Amino acid sequence: MLIRFTTTGAAVLAASLGCAQAQEPLSAIDWLSDSLATPVAVSPGARQDDIAVSATPEDVTVSELGQTSPDAVGLFPVGVTGLSPDLWGSSASVDLARRFRAERHDTLPAMQDLLYKLLLAELEPPVDSGPIPILFLARVDTLLALGAVEQADALLQRAGNQNPEIFRRRFDASLLLGTENQVCRTMLTTPELSPTYPTRIFCLARGGNWDTAAVTLETARALGVISDADDALLATFLDPDLAEATLVSSATSRPSPLVFRMLEAIGEPQPTANLPRAFAHADLNDNAGWKAQIEAAERLVRSGAIDPNRLLGLYTERRPAASGGVWDRASVIQRLDTAIAAKDVAGLATALPAAWQAMTAVELETALATLYADRLAELPLDGETAALAYRIRMLSDQYESAARAHDPTTPRDRLLRAIATGDMSGVTVSDPVEAAIVEGFVGTGIPVRLRSLTDENRLGEAILRAMELFSDGAQGDLDEVSDALTFLRSVGLEDTARRAALQLLLLERRG
Repeated sequence: MLIRFTTTGAAVLAASLGCAQAQEPLSAIDWLSDSLATPVAVSPGARQDDIAVSATPEDVTVSELGQTSPDAVGLFPVGVTGLSPDLWGSSASVDLARRFRAERHDTLPAMQDLLYKLLLAELEPPVDSGPIPILFLARVDTLLALGAVEQADALLQRAGNQNPEIFRRRFDASLLLGTENQVCRTMLTTPELSPTYPTRIFCLARGGNWDTAAVTLETARALGVISDADDALLATFLDPDLAEATLVSSATSRPSPLVFRMLEAIGEPQPTANLPRAFAHADLNDNAGWKAQIEAAERLVRSGAIDPNRLLGLYTERRPAASGGVWDRASVIQRLDTAIAAKDVAGLATALPAAWQAMTAVELETALATLYADRLAELPLDGETAALAYRIRMLSDQYESAARAHDPTTPRDRLLRAIATGDMSGVTVSDPVEAAIVEGFVGTGIPVRLRSLTDENRLGEAILRAMELFSDGAQGDLDEVSDALTFLRSVGLEDTARRAALQLLLLERRG
């Protein structure tokens, strides 16, 4: 069954959502491509690669009854995440969206992992979920901000093409991943989607319709609906021989993915180091140099966007031909990998500290733990090497078994064991951070500052707030750290609480 909204109906719908959208814009990302135009009327039988000259808005939009709300779309079911399917409870979509977009991206890995779990979980939509999937768009935007383009793309594909804001993001994700051909075909053959002129021209060219693309550019010029900058860039993109005759400025600090890809195509690729994380994916392909690939992978592993094994593959791909920075990190990881494979305990005495120091310099200690904790546990290490291996294992998901097998000899070791096992009996503290962590583990119930959210059946929102408290509290207000830990443990997120506390102590950085 279809529901048809007339122009009047659409106006009523827009008015009902006006307040929400005023408080929470559809996108908090300023680099999305302007890929879709205001919908235009399409004549029966018209082809989408024909040149559209009408700017008349459609007076009818269509949505299907019974269709799954994008707000309910996820990659992992509740059986995998362990989250309650009604986690969002009575929270409003705009409040959840605001909290997702407010989460810090430079937080400790344990909080980062919990954020990804919430972003990718398959949950019941908020009670006010409507035609505009406010929460879904916020989740996708947060993933894009983290550089998790592959995960965002997977969500977008599952959500379908029924919403222009969803498709807009899918188009950009495909550009960043280099998979735009299929999305371009969908855009050019779907009447409900009306690409802007630059997007239409790009997609026509990518589909091999160069002549049609050139005529479309001429039409855009005649209609005066294309900027001089876009005109110059598109002209050069369609005819590289014009590169010397056409001034194309590559000095843009915030290119859209569409502009980024066209600049790349005409031989003016933009460095991604100072661009949003999502653009780093462009440097993961074989067209980029080895150094650029490693730097991009380090950046994306640090934000949790890609698996550390992809970085390990790059580190060990070939022998570094230079020294310093990236090359030194590749060298020490190669030496560590070789020593562990050979079970060379003597070699590890130098290789492991060097690798730890190198990974600490780029805040990738937990990636090192993910890669090597299991294998280090199998080796007969002693002295300082054993102590460092223990520290690394405590940053992995095997922290509890590592703690139970370790004989603590110092107050700090005893505290680490207490955190890893959840048993605070007999521990002593020596600084305010340790005291805040212990208070968080001995406390029970819902802290006052989070109680109103849980009392109002807004548990998911309370979890997001607790994550914010922990990350902000680690910068100074340690009472917030205590409350966050107590809350997470009280709602069944014990593993997150333990890992976050261990990381706060072991990584020697705040947040």
